[in-house]
Amino acid sequence: MRYLLIVHVDRALIGRLSPEEGRDLTRRCMAADDELRRRGHLIACGPLAEPETGRIVRRRGDRTTVTDGPYAETKEHLGGFVLIEACDMDEAVAIAAESPMAAMGSIEVREQPPMG
Repeated sequence: MRYLLIVHVDRALIGRLSPEEGRDLTRRCMAADDELRRRGHLIACGPLAEPETGRIVRRRGDRTTVTDGPYAETKEHLGGFVLIEACDMDEAVAIAAESPMAAMGSIEVREQPPMG
């Protein structure tokens, strides 16, 4: 089964990190990704830019609108994703709990339903 680990970053927690702590967090995240790859779990992963750099696109009928920046002010924002292969939800949750980013906000775990 495939699971998407949706990384939500708490701005207050990540904002308290010194530059060295930020670099250390990045190193630990990359090492965790490498370990998931080695264990055969990692399918794809990546960080996302700050919400202010994004756009919201909506189409209603023939009308398309594009809005700059985040949709809503929130304590946490979408900071990245990890797509994994796991035998069940319990294993996917255990993998999410190992992530260094779990300490910087939260990780939402969602199963990819069978296609077709």
